[in-house]
Amino acid sequence: MAGLTRKRRRLLVLSGVLLGLLGGMALGCCGLLYKRAGGAFRGPPSAMEANLSPGARKLLEDALAGLGSDGVVDYHVHLIGRDINPDWVSWCHPLQRARTMVYLSAAGVGLNDSVVEDYEARLLDLVRHIPTGGRFHVLALDRTYRADGTADPERTQVHVPNERAIDLARRHPGLFIPVVSIHPYRADAIAELEKWAAAGGRHVKWIPNAMGIDPSSERLDPFYLRMRRLGMILLSHTGLERALEAGDQDFGNPLLLRRPLDLGVRVVALHSACDGTSADLDSPRREEVPSFDLFVRLLGEPRYEGFLFGEISTLTFFRNAGGPLRKLLGRPDLHHRFVNGSDYPISAINVALRTSTLVSEGLITNGDRTYLNEIYGYNPLLFDLAVKRTVRHPETGTKLAHCVFRVPGALR
Repeated sequence: MAGLTRKRRRLLVLSGVLLGLLGGMALGCCGLLYKRAGGAFRGPPSAMEANLSPGARKLLEDALAGLGSDGVVDYHVHLIGRDINPDWVSWCHPLQRARTMVYLSAAGVGLNDSVVEDYEARLLDLVRHIPTGGRFHVLALDRTYRADGTADPERTQVHVPNERAIDLARRHPGLFIPVVSIHPYRADAIAELEKWAAAGGRHVKWIPNAMGIDPSSERLDPFYLRMRRLGMILLSHTGLERALEAGDQDFGNPLLLRRPLDLGVRVVALHSACDGTSADLDSPRREEVPSFDLFVRLLGEPRYEGFLFGEISTLTFFRNAGGPLRKLLGRPDLHHRFVNGSDYPISAINVALRTSTLVSEGLITNGDRTYLNEIYGYNPLLFDLAVKRTVRHPETGTKLAHCVFRVPGALR
């Protein structure tokens, strides 16, 4: 700056200060927006007991009654890893970065070098402050693989190693059940099944839409047969995939699960295909129909009794409350075919919950909404359970049966 006039230097310094202030204000505003959209919490889980109103305490007491000896059973809790697609945190991709920051806000953590450890500590804090205790299935997520069996790093969005799920469950055996993830196209898929089954993994997690897996492909038959021999259970996402970019949404069609079922594999259809539409593969016209209706049709096939189960995470989200949730509440004859899941931390995203929608659909009262929102402010995992234990059919008053929140005999 030697050749600049004093006035010019002052202007440059002031400009730099102004830009810094504007940048800080922008970051601060973004932080507030992330909190508003993501984790709009009031305090830590330990503060809930002292701050709940009498009405919220009563609602929670009623929600926890009748859960059974296992306490809370949750088939769908995500873990996070350090291996994510760079676009997810890049300022060059502001929408993807904003989505990531909302996810982290919902999880109650920040973007830093200790994010994985912070996430696990937060999860532990939440589950330890659930009065009944429980068992939470913690999910790994494999990389995406090409059809030739080689890894596809460009299409891999998030990778959570199996070691992380196994290790967390070993350190806290009374709280967590490990769910491994093995892409069936990888060249060593069968060997991986053997390896992780020996390490204590009884469940395998897929997101076919994002991982590029066609569950109906005959090339997977050896994989399915080995799963059956090992007594492993498939937890496969069904319906529309929104949390990750999906290469092929058609792979979320629940009817594609007939192949593993016909080969004797027990399947938990995550989300019960509650979101979006799928082609009716049983119809010559292949018309698009609600994916949840196709899943209910699948449940109605007698040969899948004891083999196919639905999972109820995101049914209480605003998009699904008036359709799939209301339909399920109206079918108590099917409740024994469903299990509980939270999809945490997705279930902690404030803008996705909208208890106001549950009120407008007649599924809860305004009073319920006030009390549930109190619980969310301190423990979103407990809130998710309380919502599902509170919703009722607007005409019959039917609630989700106790069996939905217990482990079915076929899955023990």
